[in-house]
Amino acid sequence: MRADRLVSLVLLLRQRGRLSAATLARELEVSTRTVLRDIEALSAAGVPVHAERGRHGGFALLPGFRTELTGLNHDEALALLVAGSRSGAQAFGLGSALASAMRKVVDALPESYRATAAVAVQRLLVDPETDLLSRRLVAEEVPDTVVAEVRRAVFAGNKLRIHYAAVDQTPKWRTVDPIGLVTVRDQGYLLARRSDADRTYRLSRILAAEELAEPAQRPDRVDLDRAWQERSTRFRTGGDQVTVLVRMNPARREDLVGTALAVLAEETDADGWLRLEVTFQDPRHAEWALWQLATNAEALAPQWLRTSLRSRAAAIVTRYEAPSCSPSSPPAASPPTARR
Repeated sequence: MRADRLVSLVLLLRQRGRLSAATLARELEVSTRTVLRDIEALSAAGVPVHAERGRHGGFALLPGFRTELTGLNHDEALALLVAGSRSGAQAFGLGSALASAMRKVVDALPESYRATAAVAVQRLLVDPETDLLSRRLVAEEVPDTVVAEVRRAVFAGNKLRIHYAAVDQTPKWRTVDPIGLVTVRDQGYLLARRSDADRTYRLSRILAAEELAEPAQRPDRVDLDRAWQERSTRFRTGGDQVTVLVRMNPARREDLVGTALAVLAEETDADGWLRLEVTFQDPRHAEWALWQLATNAEALAPQWLRTSLRSRAAAIVTRYEAPSCSPSSPPAASPPTARR
């Protein structure tokens, strides 16, 4: 661990020039005392690092201390930089390791490619924190100790014991055979086997994990992409699915189709509106999807969905018919939404 930190320290000085002990400590996520000890270790090992006194002083390397990686071409170097900005490493607890690796890659690039890399950082943005509507995209946080234990079991091929909090259930300990890790839109998942059945666990719901010494019962090779697609299909076709008949404005068709599980039938009415028969994961999913379309869609069936949407609309009308509340007065409670 310390060897990696020493290399990262040298690369930071190579890429940024003179840096203070406080700056180095912040970048390496250690104390300034640790930085000073590392500087002494580097000097003793013959690395030409020296201290510069004064108000703007710090530590720096003598010019010319570097290595070059000449096997990378322009596009390869650019691809590494783009890959390095992906957020998947955060989901798997590898954020700091990725940052350290990218420093090494950039430092090893030939001089001409380093200039291109500097421009690329300014011209490419992958997975920003907000979308065009300023909605913040919050990645799920998983304790480093948990994800590190899960990762070790996956790579070592050993059984894994996890304390898992499934939705609306009391957390339970269970032993699984880990297969692989998947990240989708900043959410990490563990693919595993338990009781001879495929299981998928969200990393953020794993409260604790323990790698066991017993080898996992799993195939030597696995196609993670195919495994994920199969599990996604089972998820979409399982549960308390509902079928809905909808009449809607064709301009909003993609908004509905994009969130539905499947379109079973479709035709055009005489007035140009579409009539679709679509399926949703459950009643809550159906109600949410139709509500987003407002007056651009009408649920024709089932009746429970029409009743639920009408009750929700009536609650909105009631809220805005009343005078606005003063800042000190809490708003009145809304009528409960009708359920199926």
